[in-house]
Amino acid sequence: MTANADAIQADVARHMPSMAARWYVLIMMVAVYTLSIADRYVTSTVLEPIRAELQLTNLGVSLVTAWPIAFFYVALGFPISYLIDRHSRRNIIAISMVAWSVMTTVTGLARSQTLFVLARIGVGVGEAGGTPGANSLLSDYFPAARRPMALTIFSLGAPIGAFVAYQIAGAIADRYGWRQVFMVLGVPGVLAGLAVWLTVREPRRGQLDHKDDIVAPPFLATMRFLWEQRAAVHVMAGSALTALWGWGLMYWTPTYLQLAFKLTPGEAGAITGNMHLLGGTAATLFTGWLIALKPMRDPRRVVRLMGYWIGIATVASIGVYWTHSLFWAQVYLWIFVPSIYFYIGPCFGLLNNLAPPPMRAMFCATTLFVANVGNLVIAPPLIGGLSDWFGPGHVSNPESLRLAMLCVAPLGFWATAHYFWSIKDIVANEERATGVPVEH
Repeated sequence: MTANADAIQADVARHMPSMAARWYVLIMMVAVYTLSIADRYVTSTVLEPIRAELQLTNLGVSLVTAWPIAFFYVALGFPISYLIDRHSRRNIIAISMVAWSVMTTVTGLARSQTLFVLARIGVGVGEAGGTPGANSLLSDYFPAARRPMALTIFSLGAPIGAFVAYQIAGAIADRYGWRQVFMVLGVPGVLAGLAVWLTVREPRRGQLDHKDDIVAPPFLATMRFLWEQRAAVHVMAGSALTALWGWGLMYWTPTYLQLAFKLTPGEAGAITGNMHLLGGTAATLFTGWLIALKPMRDPRRVVRLMGYWIGIATVASIGVYWTHSLFWAQVYLWIFVPSIYFYIGPCFGLLNNLAPPPMRAMFCATTLFVANVGNLVIAPPLIGGLSDWFGPGHVSNPESLRLAMLCVAPLGFWATAHYFWSIKDIVANEERATGVPVEH
């Protein structure tokens, strides 16, 4: 290691928060992400009861449940991230949590399609500040070499949140109805938001990076820098297509299981719930352990591994909707479901290392924008519309929904290609962004 590299590491060590502080903040941010995922995706568990009560087609219910939250979540991600890169991330996260949790409860009180849409818009507005703020905050608690590991642990919020959204919400829906699901989910978020406000310290921005420019640049300058970071472009494209493929299919999977195998929301949730909690958590922890190993500090190995994993899982996803056997569908789901968590932590970690400190929230907002356009704006109505179109008289049935999902499943191969395309530039791009030499 050169004398300059020694000086960089010594400077990073001087600003390092204590281990207790780092892990406490990480656990709190996991809670933020857990509640965000649960409140966002709970609608897919009760999609069929909502569709029946509001008298909608599959396309109609996907538009009512996915588009309101999606458009405002992705559109407000940029202005809120602009604030995150300039003001207290702790405060923005706390306010956002309280806001989206209150609107989740209001969703359960909505008695018309219009009020339901307005409530989901409120959830989207609130959630726009959660994940970008958490990513930026954690990047000033963990140094560059440990960020992929920390952001992978952060992504545990996804399988835990999905377990809540599918299994717990399904059980509540079976017993008390779909409206009670939203009322129950809103309360923990208000409490967690207050806890973030009262107990998390706002760190000095960029304190663990060797970069002099800590003032956030204008939006267009950030986008120009992002476009020049070719590895970041490919990682973002890969993560967006993975989200469209994986989470887009999962949005309709509970409904597909209910219709194809004549299950209740609770029974369908019981099938997928443990796949999210156990399989997703295991995949996330394994990924966190793996990329924390010294050889995996070379980002080229990380993206190569992601490409192989998602490619294999794409084959399994096709099997889920191809088979007419519930047993084999569950076997394939045990491969497919964990895979949609595998990429989240590494992508967050890689992108935080491909962005300078004052651009991290905006990089996060950009990748969330393209990912959520895929999995919330495009995939749900695409699958719903195709299933309506394929059905006799353009009225969907289990077989038309199966065919629609088989049309989307192969898109995972496209995501795989982008991960491999990022290999060429990722080392040079990371060193340019952080000023910290990459360990080979």
